Amino acid sequence: MKKILLVEDNDTIVMGLKYLLEKENFEVKTVKNLEETYKIAEKEKFNLYLLDINLPDGNGFDICSKLKEKEDVPIIFLTARDDEKDIVKGLDMGADDYITKPFRNRELISRINNVLRRYGKNDNNSKDNIIKINEIEINTDSAKVMKNGEEIVFTSLEYKILVMLFSNPNVLITRQQILDKIWDIAGNFVNDNTLTVYIKRIREKLDDKDGKIIKTVRGLGYIIEESK
Repeated sequence: MKKILLVEDNDTIVMGLKYLLEKENFEVKTVKNLEETYKIAEKEKFNLYLLDINLPDGNGFDICSKLKEKEDVPIIFLTARDDEKDIVKGLDMGADDYITKPFRNRELISRINNVLRRYGKNDNNSKDNIIKINEIEINTDSAKVMKNGEEIVFTSLEYKILVMLFSNPNVLITRQQILDKIWDIAGNFVNDNTLTVYIKRIREKLDDKDGKIIKTVRGLGYIIEESK
């Protein structure tokens, strides 16, 4: 049985979510603030953390940051804060999804299961989880990206875009395909201009300002070409 820690201070929401998740065979523990979260996280292991942002003694961003410092655990924000800056901030901190209230029950369960499936794949140590193109190597088990033997750190959303491109070498990936994929994972906050910013950041980290690694197909999208 998968264990979820629900961090939420609204008793009505806690009651409804606990009932919903337990019906789906999740084991659910609930806490109401940062102090309780840190105490229980020290004692118990959870398969996923479901975080509200507004909490009595701080916010869910602080929890996300502290948990991700220790290990790469699945985290989903579930909050009424739907400002684009908050969504981007949460995902840039490494959260795996950001869901705004009110939400549809089946959508929530589907997105929780999607995150757990992605992490479940990391249990299989296999060469199939290594993507190596030219001087770039991506280990999807550890979510590490190396260039010429040196690790490059990406945010969660940058990494998802990078993996999508490198998983399809010599294939044109349109901007719309990327936007559609990000929509599925993270909600409907990314627009065309935001994608341009993310591609620019990825190129800067890869030292690819000239676009030789991630090549632009003007007006269409991007392509990663393998060296022959």
